[in-house]
Order: sequence, then structure tokens, then C-alpha cells
Amino acid sequence: MARITAKLTTGMAVHLSNGRHEWQADEPVDAGGTDTGPNPYELLLGSLAACTCVTIAWYCEFKKLPLESVVTTYDFSRVHADDCKDCDIPDKGFIEKITSDVHIEGDFDVAQQKRLAQIAERCPVHKTLAHGVAFEDNATFGTGEN
Repeated sequence: MARITAKLTTGMAVHLSNGRHEWQADEPVDAGGTDTGPNPYELLLGSLAACTCVTIAWYCEFKKLPLESVVTTYDFSRVHADDCKDCDIPDKGFIEKITSDVHIEGDFDVAQQKRLAQIAERCPVHKTLAHGVAFEDNATFGTGEN
């Protein structure tokens, strides 16, 4: 479905490619990087934000709703589980939390607004993050002659 190749270049900078597009990730200077690109969490949030925008646009196009614009903002934080009253997490300690602000412009009635708020939570990336993902991890080793 999707495949990304990442290669560490200089310091903490990473070159990313999907075979059609290329971009870069890095860590901020205070984390040992040179800040030449977004950090991995920013890339994750960017994927979620893009998916939310596209999902809302697709829905509005399909339903012929008068969408003018969508702006999404996502924040990532680590909070103590006791401070997260809306989180359904059995473990105590710290948890990762993503907070969204999805702003949708258009001439929508109340029922359409309610439905669009639901659609914002149903983008594929949101569903993947909310439900978790199974990992199959593999590591290979060579002599470094690539």
C-alpha cells in the first residue's frame, strides 16, 4: 500500500523517498540535528493533517457540499495518564496524546457540520493511530559498503 525508504545522511538528517518524491527529516539543533527538515513526530502529524484535509475534501466532493477550505492543526505531547480525563488508557504513567483543531469553512447546516466533525476523525491515518498498528520488525546487517 505504501513504502518509504529512509537513509541517514549527515548527522541526524535523513533522506526519505517513496520512489516518486523525495524529502528530508532532521532533528532540531538542541537534539543534535541541524534542523534541515521536520522531525519524525512533525512528519507523523503532517501525515495525519494531510489525510484529514483530503478525507474532508473527498467527502464534500462526493456529497456535493460547499467546502471553501480546511485547515488542520495537530499537537503532540506526552501527558501523565491521570491528567488525561478523556483517555481510555489502563496503564498509569505518561501517555502520548495528539490534540486536533480542524477548521472547516463553508456554508453548512448543523447536521452537515456534525457529520463533517465525524468525518474528520475517520481519515485512514487517524483510524490507524487510534486503533494501533501491528509491527513486524526486521533488522539486517552489512559491512557498511553501500
